[in-house]
Amino acid sequence: MTREELEHAIRAACDVVGDAELWVFGSQSILGQHPEAPEPVRLSMEVDVDPKNRPELVDRIDGALGEGSQFHQTHGFYVHGVSIETAVLPRGWKGRTKAVQNPNTGGATGFCLEAHDLAVSKLAAFREKDREFVRLLLREGLLNPNRLVRLINLLPRPDEQRAMLRQWVDGTERELALARVKRRSS
Repeated sequence: MTREELEHAIRAACDVVGDAELWVFGSQSILGQHPEAPEPVRLSMEVDVDPKNRPELVDRIDGALGEGSQFHQTHGFYVHGVSIETAVLPRGWKGRTKAVQNPNTGGATGFCLEAHDLAVSKLAAFREKDREFVRLLLREGLLNPNRLVRLINLLPRPDEQRAMLRQWVDGTERELALARVKRRSS
């Protein structure tokens, strides 16, 4: 997916629900903060969105723009309408979103998760694909591990789970640092 495709998705989803604002959260929300994110980060063909002011219309997005739709067949990517409530996010995330609004969005605004909030949300789910995505963000230098740990502390999760996520970040950062040293020395 490209930043232009994300902008197209924002415009199309807002048109479908008659709302000028969306929450954009899933992996491709990274393009809000990092429009030129490396290709391995942009492999997903799905954009997860929720109408900010008309959340009751979220299902209309799937019907018009979702997987297997004419939109998907035409453009090679799709828009998944899903409630932002399905994501586990750290306190204060709304104030850190990155607004995407320009002529390509038709004046609509997609409020994309800030990269660290996105990563924390992925870690909260802790599926293998989510851990690999966060590992990739760390490897590509799109995340600051210390900031990531600080935001993990703001998750509405039990202390044990937050501790496990902090340990995962620390261990992953050590692995990546070792790999960087090995690459430089070879």
